[in-house]
Amino acid sequence: MIRFDSVTKRYAGGTVAVRDFSLEAPSGQITVLVGPSGCGKTTTLRMINRMIDPTSGRILLNDRDVATLRPFELRRGIGYVIQQGGLFPHKTVIGNIETVPLLLGQDRRRAQARALELLDRVGLPAEVAGRYPAQLSGGQQQRVGVARALAGDPPVMLMDEPFSAVDPVVRAQLQEVLVRLQGDLGKTIVFVTHDIDEAIKLGDQIAVMRPGGTLAQFARPPELLSRPADAFVAGFVGRDRGYRALGFAAAGALPLAPERTVRLGGPLKAARDRGADGWALVVDDREHPLGWLATGEVPDAALGGDVETGLLSLGGTLATEAGTLREALDAALSSPSGRGVIVHPDGRFAGTVTASQVLTAIESRAARLRQQAVHDAGKQPAGPGRSGRSADDDVAATGIGRT
Repeated sequence: MIRFDSVTKRYAGGTVAVRDFSLEAPSGQITVLVGPSGCGKTTTLRMINRMIDPTSGRILLNDRDVATLRPFELRRGIGYVIQQGGLFPHKTVIGNIETVPLLLGQDRRRAQARALELLDRVGLPAEVAGRYPAQLSGGQQQRVGVARALAGDPPVMLMDEPFSAVDPVVRAQLQEVLVRLQGDLGKTIVFVTHDIDEAIKLGDQIAVMRPGGTLAQFARPPELLSRPADAFVAGFVGRDRGYRALGFAAAGALPLAPERTVRLGGPLKAARDRGADGWALVVDDREHPLGWLATGEVPDAALGGDVETGLLSLGGTLATEAGTLREALDAALSSPSGRGVIVHPDGRFAGTVTASQVLTAIESRAARLRQQAVHDAGKQPAGPGRSGRSADDDVAATGIGRT
């Protein structure tokens, strides 16, 4: 647990980076600090490991005031990840990762074994172990940075905009890596970002900071999206927060429709004959969807050929049966055929769904949960002071019925 008690950081000349900041970051969870540039996010983070000392107030780590700990002693129990990895350029990948275990007194053989294990955990092949940072892509460098921060098995991780310097595809991959690692390891993580979508995806709770270094709101993602504390928070979270909130509502049993699929490499004529409404879903030999074939656009002269990847429209995203309403709606809206593709957990095709069907499910769920919230209101207190998800949170997660 990390607790800030009325922490202020004032620099010489009178500039205040953080003012009267108080919150508690629970153990084993991801707490995200988010806000516009210059609001004190990084300063707040760096005060935890005493890279910066507060002017007033206290920061407690498991009920110990960090000001009473020697910096090197404090930092041994804290992993730190920054933009672009911050790797030692003169050391190999394995040399970077084993740095902390060696400093902690592990023999080199154990440290190398630990480094190779972490490479696998962050999704990198063992072949990169002997390369230098300059020989890696930006995404690979960030994965190595995460592995190095985990090498000493610290209970606390500080992450300062670690994924902001990579492209959106790699960023999404790195976010998934962090979610998976956190599910396995359960670290106490404080994560800084200026991206509200990243904050919502990763955070168990989110602290929105305003210019001047004050705390505007501290809440779980569903509450933040449905009940912004003021106009600043509402503006920062964005006007499409209702759509973002669908990411917290399970899709459940959507009415999936069967689809007459065609195989990649199969006869193009047969594919055109099987297409419904001018579209045919193409799958591979494992029944994994590959894309849509616009059968109405296939010229007669080409009908003697086979279905090839180059003929497919690949714009539609896929959603899983166990996914969220946001994923299902996005799959339907992005599909060139107007039918969202839903897959089983192993990637096999399960069925299709339309946007109107997803919206019907959203409205039905919202009405049901509103009724439940009214029923429960007289039985127990609701709102942010009670632990766990409330019925009101579930209503909020549908994005319906609140502004």
